[in-house]
Amino acid sequence: MKLILDNPLVSPEYLMKHLNASNLVILNATMKKITGSNKEILEEKRIKNARFFDIKYVFSDQKSALPNTMLTENDFEKKAQALGINKDSAIVVYDDLGIYSAPRVWWMFKSMGHTNIAVLDGGLPAWKRFNFPTESPFNIEIEKGNFKASYNESMFCDADKVLKVIDDKSTGIFDARSKGRFDATEKEPRHDLRNGHIPSSVNIPFSTLQKDGIMLKKEELKPIFEKLTKDKEEVIFSCGSGITACILALAADISEVRNLVVYDGSWTDWGGNHNLPIEK
Repeated sequence: MKLILDNPLVSPEYLMKHLNASNLVILNATMKKITGSNKEILEEKRIKNARFFDIKYVFSDQKSALPNTMLTENDFEKKAQALGINKDSAIVVYDDLGIYSAPRVWWMFKSMGHTNIAVLDGGLPAWKRFNFPTESPFNIEIEKGNFKASYNESMFCDADKVLKVIDDKSTGIFDARSKGRFDATEKEPRHDLRNGHIPSSVNIPFSTLQKDGIMLKKEELKPIFEKLTKDKEEVIFSCGSGITACILALAADISEVRNLVVYDGSWTDWGGNHNLPIEK
C-alpha cells in the first residue's frame, strides 16, 4: 500500500504503523556536530532503512560563500534521484536532536514541488523512547529514483528581497535565533559576523515552539502565529544560516499561515554584509 502524507508532522507511532509502505523513504537529516564529522553520523544508530540526507556537503551549493545554500533545480533533482527518491515517494525526515535540521529538508522538497513529505516529531530521540527498531548503518545499493523537481523560487529569498520589505507593514520578518543573539547580548558563533538583527524583524526563538524536542500542539502554535502574522500578506523567516528558520516555517504551516518564505543566507549573509542595516 502506498502512503500519502497529508500532515507536515508525523508521530513515531504513525511512522511505525506505516513502516512497510511500499513508497516510504526515511531520511536521516542529522547535521554534523561542530566537533564531529559526517563519518560519525553515519556510524550512529539510525531508524530502520533510513538513508542519510547530507544537507551540508551534498544538498547545498558547495560553490557558495554561504553555508547551506539551496541547490539549483537540476542539481537537486539529480541528487534526490541518486538517493533513490521517486515522484511518488512518501518521505519522512528526521534528525537526532528532536526537531532541528529535518524541517530544512521538508522545506527544500516542498520548494521543489514534492509535497508528500513530513517531519518526524521528536526525531530519533522520540523514536528510541518507544523502543522502535533501529539499526547500525551499512552500505546498500540504492536504485536510482525518478524524482522530478519543479522549483518554486518564491519559497526562498535573498538579502535584496528582505531589504525591500523592511518598512513594508504587510510583510513580517521573523528571526529563529536565540534572544541573546537577536538582542546582541551574546556573540555570534561565527566570529566574522556583526551582532544584532534585521531592522523591523521579530524574534521567535525556535526552541520556544517545542518542548523536549517535540513540536507544540497546533492549538498552542496557532494563537502565536495568528497574533504575529495578523494583517501580513507575506512572512519571511530568518535564522543563522537557513536551517532553524525552517522550524518556524514548519510551525507556521501547521498553524495554517500561508505565503511563507525562508531567507536562505539568513544572518550569515546579512550580518556579514556591512552595507546592510542592523539593529541591536
